[in-house]
Amino acid sequence: MAAKTAAKTAAAHVADAHDVIRVQGARENNLKDVSVEIPKRRLTVFTGVSGSGKSSLVFGTIAAESQRMINETYSTFVQGFMPNLARPEVDLLGGLTTAIIVDQERMGANPRSTVGTATDANTMLRILFSRLGTPHIGPPTAFAFNVPTRVASGVMRTDKGGREEKSVVRDAVYQGGMCSRCEGMGAVNDFDLTAIYDASRSLSDGALLVPGYSMDGWYGRIFSGAGLPMDKPVEKFTAKQLDKLLYGQPEKIRVDGVNLTYEGVLTKVQKSMLSKDLEAMQPHVRRFVERAVTFTTCPDCKGTRLSREALSSKINGKNIAELCQMQISDLAVWLRDLDAPSVAPLVGGLQHLLDSFDEIGLGYLSLDRPAGTLSGGEAQRTKMIRHLGSSLTDVTYVFDEPTIGLHPHDIERMNQLLLQLRDKGNTVLVVEHKPETIAIADHVIDLGPGAGTAGGTVCFEGTIEGLRASDTTTGHHLDDRVSLKESLRAPTGAMEVRGASAHNLKDVDVDLPLGVLCVVTGVAGSGKSSLVHGSVAGRDGVVVVDQGAIRGSRRSNPATYTGLLEPIRKAFAKANGVKPALFSSNSEGACPACNGAGVIYTELGVMATVESTCEECEGRRFQAAVLEYRLGGRNIAEVLAMPVAEALAFFGEGEARTPAAHTILERLVDVGLGYLTLGQPLTTLSGGERQRLKLATQMAEKGDVYVLDEPTTGLHLADVEQLLGLLDRLVESGRSVIVIEHHQAVMAHADWIIDLGPGAGHDGGRVVFEGTPADLVATRATLTGEHLAAYVGS
Repeated sequence: MAAKTAAKTAAAHVADAHDVIRVQGARENNLKDVSVEIPKRRLTVFTGVSGSGKSSLVFGTIAAESQRMINETYSTFVQGFMPNLARPEVDLLGGLTTAIIVDQERMGANPRSTVGTATDANTMLRILFSRLGTPHIGPPTAFAFNVPTRVASGVMRTDKGGREEKSVVRDAVYQGGMCSRCEGMGAVNDFDLTAIYDASRSLSDGALLVPGYSMDGWYGRIFSGAGLPMDKPVEKFTAKQLDKLLYGQPEKIRVDGVNLTYEGVLTKVQKSMLSKDLEAMQPHVRRFVERAVTFTTCPDCKGTRLSREALSSKINGKNIAELCQMQISDLAVWLRDLDAPSVAPLVGGLQHLLDSFDEIGLGYLSLDRPAGTLSGGEAQRTKMIRHLGSSLTDVTYVFDEPTIGLHPHDIERMNQLLLQLRDKGNTVLVVEHKPETIAIADHVIDLGPGAGTAGGTVCFEGTIEGLRASDTTTGHHLDDRVSLKESLRAPTGAMEVRGASAHNLKDVDVDLPLGVLCVVTGVAGSGKSSLVHGSVAGRDGVVVVDQGAIRGSRRSNPATYTGLLEPIRKAFAKANGVKPALFSSNSEGACPACNGAGVIYTELGVMATVESTCEECEGRRFQAAVLEYRLGGRNIAEVLAMPVAEALAFFGEGEARTPAAHTILERLVDVGLGYLTLGQPLTTLSGGERQRLKLATQMAEKGDVYVLDEPTTGLHLADVEQLLGLLDRLVESGRSVIVIEHHQAVMAHADWIIDLGPGAGHDGGRVVFEGTPADLVATRATLTGEHLAAYVGS
């Protein structure tokens, strides 16, 4: 009896009552006083159209407050080194647990970063070689391609017990593993000097062709201050002058009473441009680098990035570079056969890490794969690896569309991983659009009903069955199926790819049909991106819209990013007879109190920065005098507050008619962004919105072939139909569209499908099917065929 009472008391313990995360009055971004209760230790999926407020609720409110409160537990000294997080706009948050965020942010585009350095795999391998490698060449740094070998001679001083001890060292070697020829980059570069300068012109006449090197500003003063002849054609420079112009080492000079540093053009280009990843550069800088620089594999290290000494040390006949080049699943097998009791804990840790890669579906990668080349989905799953074996429980895992970049075959595996995390006693919050993942949820919260200002409310809370029966956009579209097309377009030609062998491709020969909608598909890691980006993207007339992040500060908005602001400013200037610069909040028209930001930021040291609306312009960002000028009865602040759809009508007729602005606005409506306001900061847009903004901008480029890399990323089921309409319009306007995609709706809508596989990594890299979607469904010969047949219900 006593035991029964004790059990009853334990069951009713007050601590067990805290079983929900309580959100009251959330107003972050477009949320309209949202209040929800999220069950703990369950899998909750957040759905809703793109821009409905899912990320604002999950990331901007719940995860942000959890992180902020954890940061506050550190001393103010430590907080000084951490980012200041502002408290989200919410009345009450209760029952929060530690949040671990696994987002889609691409891994840093540092060319020195690889899959091995971004995880702990390289660190462990380096320690392994420093202990077991023969011949023994030094500590773990001797195998690090980011650490150069240094030799020092002189007096070494050491403080001991208040006394200074001196010792003389001669040629003391601090062993690093960096290849000295390519500085650990694996590639050396050669400059095409004709792309650097025009020899027939003088410096003051614009001889330098490097972006940003205008002689009108400080560069002109620096070059003349360094003693270079400004009015003599470069071809008439002496050898010494030319060497100084191109390769001059940094030197301090004084120009007009100001201390400055002069550096040779190529010395500066090497530092400022070539130390960055090509993918991360602005388009005009990237075009210059592609034109001016040829990258070739380093002849000394053969692209391994390592010194001769590091490559000479081996374990069981393999050096560290050979292990890093192996497919991770093969490396795991090699490691299993390694008998080394002296380093057993290290081998066990590395084994677990490599097995996690395999478990999560990334066994096809190699450790030497540059981190910047991973897709958004691959980067997200790489970040997941460190959490899979974690013994932490009762934490909140927050995922942003974990199925991005996954073939339907791989989604099942991802679902199992999410359920595994939940079953360990964790709260799992997932922002997701795929019906396969929504189906495994214990609890669903649907936001909407629309996007932007038309969203931000909770439309449904409950089970998946309840969502299906509900009268919501998501409920209506949950069981949507696109049927195979009745009539297919005939190709107008073909783009030939011959002998493609990038990454895991096995001498692929394939003809990509032109004038139609062609979908390239296959399981994750089968070689789709390698084929398209490696063999198609660089050709003339090809416009690529990839998943890369768009760069923009809190001052950037859709109007500035798309170039829309330019024709709007000119139209305002013409109508009022004043300068266009007045209608830019980053230029002459800016409110002097807040410098055109619309808000005043008050720094409070280690505390969160306080943001308050500027009292002078009331958040409108412009001077009062500028707001007097009107176009079609509206001032510039009112125009920037308009949604795209309203602005389309405004600039399409009457006094405000501006064809250049109207064209850009049409493209924004085309990609489904009609609800965004022209002046909304880019920092508040969701991942799906940013990609579609990028698509709208690049649709303006003159190209015959459009390559789209997973355009359904971040798209709600209801928006996929609109995307298919856009793809059709692009094809009907005479363009060829090649889409890398896993979404069955896009496959079913295609005129031609190229399926790569059959597996990932070295099990892939071959064309396993090319033909019409109907043939793929009829044969069911590949994994894609099986899943597409199930999708269209045949």
